Parts: sequence; C-alpha cells; structure tokens
Amino acid sequence: MAEILFPSLFVLLALGLPVAFAMAIAVFVALSFGSSYPHLVVVKEMFSGLDSFPLLAVPFFILAAEIMTGGAVTLAVLRLAQSLVGHLRGGLGHANVVSSAMFAGISGSALADAAGPGSMMVRMMEKGGYHRAYAGALTIASAVVGPIIPPSITMIIYAMQDQNVSVGSLFMAGVLPGLVLTGFVLVANARVSARRGYATGEPMPPVSEIVRIAIHAVPALLLIFLIVGGIRFGIFTPTEASVIAVFYSLLVGMFVYRSLRIRHLPEIILRAALVSGAVLLILGAARAFAWILIIEGIPQFLAETIIAWDLSPILFLLAVNLLLLIFGLFMDPLPGVMILVPILAPISFALGIDPNHFAIVVIVNLTLGLTTPPVGSLIFVVSSTVGIRPSVLIREMPPFFLALFAALMLITFVPFLSTWLPAASGF
Repeated sequence: MAEILFPSLFVLLALGLPVAFAMAIAVFVALSFGSSYPHLVVVKEMFSGLDSFPLLAVPFFILAAEIMTGGAVTLAVLRLAQSLVGHLRGGLGHANVVSSAMFAGISGSALADAAGPGSMMVRMMEKGGYHRAYAGALTIASAVVGPIIPPSITMIIYAMQDQNVSVGSLFMAGVLPGLVLTGFVLVANARVSARRGYATGEPMPPVSEIVRIAIHAVPALLLIFLIVGGIRFGIFTPTEASVIAVFYSLLVGMFVYRSLRIRHLPEIILRAALVSGAVLLILGAARAFAWILIIEGIPQFLAETIIAWDLSPILFLLAVNLLLLIFGLFMDPLPGVMILVPILAPISFALGIDPNHFAIVVIVNLTLGLTTPPVGSLIFVVSSTVGIRPSVLIREMPPFFLALFAALMLITFVPFLSTWLPAASGF
C-alpha cells in the first residue's frame, strides 16, 4: 500500500488540498487499490486517534488563546515590547520579534501569533517606514517561536507519541530554545535594519513609564507561569491546566483589562471551534495515515535500517535535521509529529540522546517548515492577512532563513539548552 499511499499524498498536496483531506483521501486510495481492508477502518482509526483525554487540552488552549489575544491584551503586550526595544535601530522590527515571543506564552501557536499581533505589527512597521514585504517576512520568522515557548499544542501532541517525555518537561525544555530563536531573529533584523537605514521607533521612555507599562502587561504574561508552575508542582494536569487557562483568560479579559464582553463570547467560541476542528481533523487523518505505515512495517524497517548504519549521536541528529527539514517542506508540524516521532524517538533514546533534547530538535525542525514553500502555512497566513503575494514575502526571507538555521544548529548541538531547565525544575 505504501507505493500507492505516498504518490497519492504528494499529488493531492500538489493540487492544493488541505493536509488533512490529502492524507485521508490518500489512505482511502491506498486501501482501495492496495489492500482488502474495508474503508470503515479509516474512520475507526481517525476516531481512535482523537479518543484521548489528554487531547482535550488542545481545544481548551486554543479557546484560551482566542480570549487572550484580543483587544486590550494584545495592545498591552505590544506596548511593553515597544517600550523595551523600540528605541533601538530597527526598533519596530525588534518590537515585532519580542511581542511574538511574549505571545508565544499565551497562544502556543505560530499561526495565531502571525494572524493576530503579527498582522498588527506589520501595519505599525509600514507606518514607521519599513517595507511592508520586509515587515511580513519578519513576522513569519518571529512567529516560529509560537510552538516552542510554552504552552505549545505541538508539545502536547509530541508527549502523546513518546512515553519518555511529559508535557511539563517539554514545556520547560522549550523556554531556552525559544529565547535562542528570538535572539537570532533579533540579530538578523538589526543587520538588515542597519543596511537599509530603518530608523528607530520612538525615544526610549523613562524607566518609570516602562515599569508602568510592564505592570499593565503582567496579568496577560502571568498565564505561562500559571500553566507551567501548576503542572510542575502537581496542582493540575496539562488537560486541567488548559481549562484553568480558559477561566483565567475570561477573568483577565473581563475584570482586569475590561475589553471582553459577554456578547463577544459566541464569536470567540466559534473561531476557537473552527481552529480546533481543523487541528483535530489533521490529527485524525494523521492517525489513519500512520496506521497504514505501521501495518506495512515501514517504521520497523526504517528503524532497523538506521540502527544498521551504526551512526553516532551527532551524525544521527544531523540526519534527523536533514530528514525533518525536507519533510517540513510538504507537511505541517502536527501530522509530522504523529507520523515520525514513533519511528525516530526510540532510536534516539537507544543512542543515549536526552528525550527532551530530541523532542525540541524535532519540534523546531518541523516548525521551521511553516516558513518554507510550497506548504509554508505561515507564508500564506501573513500573505492573506496583510495583502502581500507569497512570492514577494519569500524574496525577503533569506536573512531569516539563515538566522533560524543557525539557531537550529545551536539548539541541536548544545543539549544544555533543552535539558537544563527541565532538570533544574525537577522533571
């Protein structure tokens, strides 16, 4: 069936079908022409892939992000980012990057960061004298940190595929790598801004004003500490944390920033339901796709082949980087995690690679695929929200591709970045 499954998938993706539909239809085609299994097994496997209590965290975190990323909450974080770095050369660009890092602790999604605060920053940067295409490309690069800094939907799915890690340990493991990615994108923005003569944003405000702005943004930024701290000290599970995040977001939106009204909730819930439906449909289709790979023995064959090569841990990580970067050209992170992690994680563990470190390497690699054509979801999200052709955005991306790749290499070959915080936190 595999000889039918993969060509069908690539053809459907090339025709522009959404990933979830492409995978599901490819599975149906493979069953129709390559096996005697009934088609009902596809529905069964899709349902089995979603019949999981920990998976409830996904829609609740998405709902919390929808509540938190509106109105006054967004403006509070953007103002804090601008007050901290807006006075530097390329200051509005730096504010874009820093605000994305802050919103990563709220949304857990690269696409949400790019579509929400990212699109606002593009308009602000254009008014400040930046080329709109450059502002859009910077937004794409800075949004990569969304699934790396906790909470992260991708990390929740990863922990369901690898029993050697937990959601809490992955949340802690992602903090320093997320800051590394942010730092490299800041450097790239500084270099381009200096070369093109992009001016600073505004004069640096007085320290007292920065403190006042920071205090105003604290309720929004406390969400990450609430989630990670509660999981770390055993107060609640990751699934329970997602529900608490929703109630905390409601309280902050209604009673702290007072920008959320009851009449807004139906629209917010509808948006969260649509996003959740899309994510869960991808996960269900990926489960059916992975089922065919398993019954065909492909994971076992690949594992035995890689083990037979007798690679050192460093060579194995290099090979994984290459494989995942190519895979990310055609597939979103969530199905990538569900299909590849059950194959690669046991091999990495057998080679003595720390499970948290390997998880972060995988997640960063697959997330970078959001910035690369032909699938590159971040490219198309930014293109549609700010009205720029994808080809124009891609021409502005090379400095950021270089920065993100350099950050990936550092994260890959310095395990300390991914292992120190989980160990220090007791995971």
